[in-house]
Amino acid sequence: MCGSVRADDEGSAVVLAGWVSRKRDHGGVVFLDLRDREGSVQVVAHPEDAPGPHAVASEVKPESVVRVEGRVRRRPEGTVNPALPTGEVEVAAIAIEVLTESETPPFPVEDGVDVEEVLRLRYRYLDLRRPEMTEVMRLRHRVVGAMRRFFDERGFVDVETPMLTKSTPEGARDYLVPSRLQPGKVYALPQSPQMFKQLLMVAGFDRYYQIVRCLRDEDLRADRHWEFTQLDMEMSFPTERDVQDLIEAMFVRVWRELLEVELTTPFPRLTYEESMARYGSDKPDARYGMELADLTEAFRGSGLRAFAHVVENGGLVKGFAAPGAAGWSRKDLDALVQEATSRGAAGLVWLAYQRSDVKSPVISHLSPDELGAVASATGAGDGDLVLLVADQPSRVAVALDGLRRLMASRLGLIPQGQWSFLWVTDMPLFDWGEEDHAWVPNHHPFTAPASDDLNPETAKARAYDITLNGFELGSGSIRIHRAEVQRKMFDLLGLTPEQAEEKFGFLIRAFRYGVPPHGGIAVGVDRIVMLLAGTDNIRDVIAFPKTASGVEPLTGAPSEPSQEQLDMLRMRFR
Repeated sequence: MCGSVRADDEGSAVVLAGWVSRKRDHGGVVFLDLRDREGSVQVVAHPEDAPGPHAVASEVKPESVVRVEGRVRRRPEGTVNPALPTGEVEVAAIAIEVLTESETPPFPVEDGVDVEEVLRLRYRYLDLRRPEMTEVMRLRHRVVGAMRRFFDERGFVDVETPMLTKSTPEGARDYLVPSRLQPGKVYALPQSPQMFKQLLMVAGFDRYYQIVRCLRDEDLRADRHWEFTQLDMEMSFPTERDVQDLIEAMFVRVWRELLEVELTTPFPRLTYEESMARYGSDKPDARYGMELADLTEAFRGSGLRAFAHVVENGGLVKGFAAPGAAGWSRKDLDALVQEATSRGAAGLVWLAYQRSDVKSPVISHLSPDELGAVASATGAGDGDLVLLVADQPSRVAVALDGLRRLMASRLGLIPQGQWSFLWVTDMPLFDWGEEDHAWVPNHHPFTAPASDDLNPETAKARAYDITLNGFELGSGSIRIHRAEVQRKMFDLLGLTPEQAEEKFGFLIRAFRYGVPPHGGIAVGVDRIVMLLAGTDNIRDVIAFPKTASGVEPLTGAPSEPSQEQLDMLRMRFR
């Protein structure tokens, strides 16, 4: 391989093949940087020592594929490149053959290229040829390999589950595939193998895992893609701690193999309620402070009527102190107000604490006791900026979570190279669905309740999420394995026995034949690689991703079906 040539190979005859990444003519001597997935090496074509190879090297175009025969030698003194693993040596060409000639690429095939993403995706094969992208794909390969070895060593069995299956409610829209053999019916592409892995527990495969492709038709964001890969795991007879300990050990293994970093276990644990109260998020970034303070009681009956009104109507007043931000310009502070309202909050109040003075647009409406309570609860001191939001609990959480992350980034508070894993436990069993105007499962309808309490407003689940640096990596739970509990769950979700049979009949029938207690977790491979690679865009770690609008610029997908295809499926578009 081009990138594997070293000083120990001095004097060896080698045959190399790769792409010409650079060409330089230094007084008649032509230098080619020949690149493959392992890296690049310098090839020298001298007009006197090798006139044939020199003539070829003089005419070859960048990104052409060439085959080089030559001999390894040390670079002359003063020309060593310590930035390259191959920088001590070069290959003196004896023969050069152009295998294929390249046109001029639409962008430079090199690291750090500043090109719009759509162009990179249209020519993804060139983008992936860049060393940094090649390394990301190889990083992904090593992550998956480490996961497989970990579970294989512990007796887990890799079982593939169907890609064409039945549509079942799992929290997002399904991708549907019409059936040619069953006209008028559709398959669904799996959002996850959830029910199949539960069936494998019934079948006696007490330790199952799979690196599986899943698909969900949901709005994209920087850390989410429609097509994603997850590590899916299920085991029989576990406690929550069994699953968590296993996954922690897996992450220890992956981080040790890939980064030579030793993670400390057990990972910290927060209940869902603690996480929301302290951070406004169920996937908090705990690497920095600025925890939220509850000031609801401090503003009960306040002269700031907007706050008092929120409190009277059951809302919350919460906020945090951003260290050293009291001197921000009015333009910057107005932008923070816009940030809060864009995240659904009614507004934002800021207080700048400077030299025993407090500045704020609402200062005339605040009493000394209220200012003291704010400073005491948030820990604000001289030079700090306090941000307060008053609204319904969900809106307060969303707004302050976003503001907290934004301020941490702008103030440089996020430590680099720190891996803050965290378990969030005791999740709600149900959420109120704003669109459905009904209670819906927080996880899925097979999650076991933590107790006999099945009141949708108070019930807790035997569920757990694992997060890292503010990103959710995985979600899991102990499952329901008793028929009477499952029937109660369906009743609470408003499903009649007939509806439950239609949607989940195959699983209900299986549970009549002896089902062990079981539980597991699904962990997002793409997000793990994204964080390991140090990027904030999940598309950077997927070989052939789609844009936010669902287009694949490389192939032009999605495309219009032909009339022949529609006729075969007995379909038409309106």
